[in-house]
Amino acid sequence: MKEGREDDEWNRDIVPRVLKIVCSRLSQRDLCSLLLVSPWCYHALLSQPSLWQVLDLRETSKAGERLIAALSQDRFRHIKKIILEFARDINDEHLLHLKSKALEQLQNLESLNLNGCQKISDIGIEAITSACPKLRVFSIYWNVKVTDMSLQYLVENCKHVVDLNLSGCKNISNQSMQLIGDNFKELEELNITRCIKVTDIGLEHVLRNCSLLRSLNLYALSSLTDRAYEMISCLSNLRFLDLCGAQNLSDLGLFSISRCKKLVSLNLTWCVRVTDAGVNEIAEACRSVEF
Repeated sequence: MKEGREDDEWNRDIVPRVLKIVCSRLSQRDLCSLLLVSPWCYHALLSQPSLWQVLDLRETSKAGERLIAALSQDRFRHIKKIILEFARDINDEHLLHLKSKALEQLQNLESLNLNGCQKISDIGIEAITSACPKLRVFSIYWNVKVTDMSLQYLVENCKHVVDLNLSGCKNISNQSMQLIGDNFKELEELNITRCIKVTDIGLEHVLRNCSLLRSLNLYALSSLTDRAYEMISCLSNLRFLDLCGAQNLSDLGLFSISRCKKLVSLNLTWCVRVTDAGVNEIAEACRSVEF
């Protein structure tokens, strides 16, 4: 009897504590496997909500079906982050299904990664953003189907976005930049790499209204001119700036950027008009910057 009581105490007190430490370092696949080990393991794992705050389905097949199945499980009721980066097969229909279910789990979602999900269009973005009002981080890197309409849905449905990655979304234009500037005043990170339809006019609208930006990625936006770069000087909190491929950036633009005293990282690769004078000005004004 004593041995039985000791086993019960071990399972009740020790197992959950050990699992909490060990499982925080395991992949989600391994976590799900542990659910099948024993009833004690199952209950101990489910008693740790922090273990089920992230759903990682990156590069998986049948990701749409797996997403729907996972979110139907009670253990994901506290989910904060979903990663679907380059997940195969997921499409608008899967996201529409989630919207139709009005899942309570998604009400507290803070981060959504749809990078490389090429089968998702504006329709899917409307569906998923309408279900995630507390979204703060949104990333849809390299999607050629989404347009400015997706940004319209995003700003209507999600009022608290602070980190936005639209890298490679070539159909995003100045219209989206205006929506961002007008609605995401608390934005801290913006990546519009290769958003080739964005010009000085659109970027200026963002820079004028999003003064809290800490990270700005303008990689391969060759159409921008010193007019836009001058506006960057308004960003007193800017720390990370990527201007790789800024073909029209001159020393004049760098002189303006040098007023961003908190810069710690600046990428000037392939900035063919920049000379040593401009680089030296930045290095002197921003003592912590690395090129």
